[in-house]
Amino acid sequence: MSDDPGFATFEDVGTPERDRPPFVRLPEPAALFDRRAARFAALAPGHQLEAYLTFLAELTRAQATLVAATPPPDLPSPGELRLRASHAMPLLPREELAADPAVSGAFDRLAKLLVGVAMPDLARGALSRAVSAEPEARQAMFAAVLADAVPVEAVAEHIFAAAVLQVIAARRSALLDPLLPQPVADGVCPCCGGPPVSSVVAGNANIEGVRYVQCSLCATQWNHVRVKCVSCGSTKGIAYQAIEGIADTIKAETCDECRTYVKILNQRKDMELEPVADDVASLGLDLLVTEAGWHRAGVNPFLLGY
Repeated sequence: MSDDPGFATFEDVGTPERDRPPFVRLPEPAALFDRRAARFAALAPGHQLEAYLTFLAELTRAQATLVAATPPPDLPSPGELRLRASHAMPLLPREELAADPAVSGAFDRLAKLLVGVAMPDLARGALSRAVSAEPEARQAMFAAVLADAVPVEAVAEHIFAAAVLQVIAARRSALLDPLLPQPVADGVCPCCGGPPVSSVVAGNANIEGVRYVQCSLCATQWNHVRVKCVSCGSTKGIAYQAIEGIADTIKAETCDECRTYVKILNQRKDMELEPVADDVASLGLDLLVTEAGWHRAGVNPFLLGY
């Protein structure tokens, strides 16, 4: 592992309003899952996790199909959304999804899309159990994912539940007015209240070098200054860890104040980097950082057992 002196902190003091990067970048579900599936497929060949990455490519392709097959979600009234924003609350609290009939219906549609997809016997059995579960048990499964409290013995079932929740949450957040979300708290998505999966240094021309943290559930990205802990907001004891001998496009930003870390993906060096797929594929970095005493500040829906 190696330390990096860090990056320049983005400051908007004295920056004209027209030149400031947007606070949030809302998801575009129609393209989001297609892009993620392609990235999983590209990362799989020759990787130590090849079989799992290949499976996730197929699961994510099914998510992309599910986006188009799912009816438009209902949102709270504009007045309610403005009220939540004024009180620094998530606009679409993720807890609401556990009992939403649309989520259970989408789960059934996803299961049908996965009928012909090759997957390990363990995963196939888990999917069968989840499909046949009673409504109360299925709701409890969704609630466990949303509360980041997945039981270790049932991780496989909950990966499919997380896949459905991602689709519904992304569709909901995509319908928001992008100017409405406001900062809520460190490490909290302003749209759904979910934790981060990882962060990116944007490579897009108009926001190049700006850092965004991506929500693990709805895929909203929100602006977060660099060299600042995503979890606790501290600017002290921030360091960057990387695997020696491997391209430094992905690093773990560690915080000595709260002993957590969040990965930071540099899209200026590689525009193909994808916050969820590359987080899974860089699991080796997680192992090194956690062995050194830090723990993840975020959640990856496809690493629920980690």
